[in-house]
Amino acid sequence: MFWAILLISGVLSYLLLIKLPKRQALLSRLTSIAGPPSLPLLGNALDFNVPKKDVIPVLKSFIDGYGTRVKMFLGLQPYILIANAADTEKILASQIHIEKSTDYDRLHDWLGLGLLTSRGQQWFHRRKQLTPAFHFKILDDFLRVFNEQCSVFKSVLERKTNENQAFDIFPVITHCALDIICETAMGRRVFAQQKSDSEYVKAIYRLSELVQYRQLKPWLHPDFIWRLSPAGRENEECLKTVHGFTDLVIRERKQERMEMKEGGETSKVKEDDSIFMSSKKKLAFLDLLIDAQQTDATLTDQNIREETDTFMFEGHDTTSAATSWTTFLLSLHPEYQAKVHQELDDIFGSDRDREVTMADLAKMKYLECCIKEGLRLFPSVPFIGRKILKDQVLDDGVILPQGVTVLCIIYFLHRDPTVFPNPEKFDPDRFKMDEEGGAKGRHPFAYVPFSAGPRNCIGQKFAMMEEKVLISTIFRNFKVHAAQKREDVDVLCELITRPQDGLHVTLEKR
Repeated sequence: MFWAILLISGVLSYLLLIKLPKRQALLSRLTSIAGPPSLPLLGNALDFNVPKKDVIPVLKSFIDGYGTRVKMFLGLQPYILIANAADTEKILASQIHIEKSTDYDRLHDWLGLGLLTSRGQQWFHRRKQLTPAFHFKILDDFLRVFNEQCSVFKSVLERKTNENQAFDIFPVITHCALDIICETAMGRRVFAQQKSDSEYVKAIYRLSELVQYRQLKPWLHPDFIWRLSPAGRENEECLKTVHGFTDLVIRERKQERMEMKEGGETSKVKEDDSIFMSSKKKLAFLDLLIDAQQTDATLTDQNIREETDTFMFEGHDTTSAATSWTTFLLSLHPEYQAKVHQELDDIFGSDRDREVTMADLAKMKYLECCIKEGLRLFPSVPFIGRKILKDQVLDDGVILPQGVTVLCIIYFLHRDPTVFPNPEKFDPDRFKMDEEGGAKGRHPFAYVPFSAGPRNCIGQKFAMMEEKVLISTIFRNFKVHAAQKREDVDVLCELITRPQDGLHVTLEKR
């Protein structure tokens, strides 16, 4: 009994004498930043206890009511929401605030401490180590995979055309992106376009949903509570599926490479899901990590799994979302779609089957404008969170104190009417670089679909290449007609910006 009283007294003393004064001091430094009223302990969590489609309207009400710099709380943690270019530059361009916010800790079970979630010297070392994986020559080799999988993609779309009815194009594009990323990341074909009910495919989708579900519910943040909850138990099952698949691929890939080395670059090709790329023909991201392991003893198999899982997550969800939104926006605007058709006809003529080359991609200027405008309206990653590690003075003298979390709200940053007039309008001409008022006259941090600064997206060239190949495959072969209005699409800003109920279109062969 005595020890229990002593323990309780110690905890209360710590909270009252140390934690509470520190928190009060932090809160007193945030009084200059306006924000919605919040509740004790819960903060603004109940404001977000709404259907998923209403999270964006809640955030919009905060920004409309308090400006593009807003104070709010999730539980006891103070957040500063920013949606203007000047503040965004202070955070993303900083060499100090390069640590992701604790919100990314919810991804640790899944992605470990890979490039997305790692910190400090570990992140710097891993970034340097992985940069060669995105060298131009390797991306050129990946282009072969893009073309092969897009040939399958075209066949899938032709079947949809023959069915002559509206369909949701989002999962169709996502399955192609999954096939591409599995082959480029792991050298493994999963045939997602033919077998979309794959347990691995379903587990990746569900993990993304569960991370977001947990984030908006502070009472599920403690790990022990999360693991006891039904959602936490489901999360564990999904993790077993995803990690088990990646671990198996790493083991088999290492074994195959050993056999190839011993057999003088000859290998047996399996005719099932275990098909690998011949390393003589193509090099997967996983191969580069295995090679790096030979010279870096600190790179363990678990590290390889973390980076492979990170590349899988970031490399399929983001590109499929960007491709789907751009395709849907073009389906709503036949005048812009006609320009894309003309550009592709100028490049390929009437040949609907020729593979896309690097030279072709460079000529897709107008299509690139359309992709950039699609990413403006529906950035693949709607939020970027950073931990403030040192007091940050903003341009107007306001100080963001050490210890707060900053959320850069990219979704609303891209809708700043002072930068993008008529911001809800889809207008690819905004990105014509040679026109007055185009990107050259824009604040460099007003448009950051791939983040910016030291922690910008390492795979943005890969993503743009893939999106061009996917979208050009669609519009070389089809006219796309919207089967719903844009205002009828409920947008979810989760880990990825996605439609709640899909993007429905019909296709017409050209």
